[in-house]
Amino acid sequence: MARLAEIYKNEIISAMMDKFSYENVMQVPKLEKIVLNMGVGDAKDNAKNLEQAVKELEAIAGQKPIITKAKKSVSNFKLRENMPIGVKVTLRGSKMFDFAERLINISLPRVRDFRGVKQNSFDGRGNYAIGVKEQMIFPEIDYDKVEKVRGMDIVFVTTANTDEECRELLRLMGMPFSK
Repeated sequence: MARLAEIYKNEIISAMMDKFSYENVMQVPKLEKIVLNMGVGDAKDNAKNLEQAVKELEAIAGQKPIITKAKKSVSNFKLRENMPIGVKVTLRGSKMFDFAERLINISLPRVRDFRGVKQNSFDGRGNYAIGVKEQMIFPEIDYDKVEKVRGMDIVFVTTANTDEECRELLRLMGMPFSK
């Protein structure tokens, strides 16, 4: 099991109970899932790009992603309904904690001129989203095999009711917020 999961069970719960004065352990917010989403807009022209994105996201997440399809037709983008336009994967349990630990301790510090992640990317309901500009910050990706640099969205879904609770939970997990 991940070291982050052990820290969560022992230290984070007690720190959150002290700060927000919860009466019950079950009131403490938990990290529910992490969703990785990679848009592949050029997949409509070349199906090989979609296969490459699937391989890369599978290497990063350690789990096979699903292919997302367009819900509507948009003529300006030459997009038809049900065309493949991206890949996503939802991580839960030990894979979620493993990914969070790798992201926080290895991948984010590899970003050029990294000064921390933004503090204003909360959605108002206790969830946090990060945009990554290139997939090469992850050590699982081989530079020589990358055909095109792609970004991705990483969403931390928690059971927190407010942004303040979610921010504190992620800070205690080690998320490097900017000052």
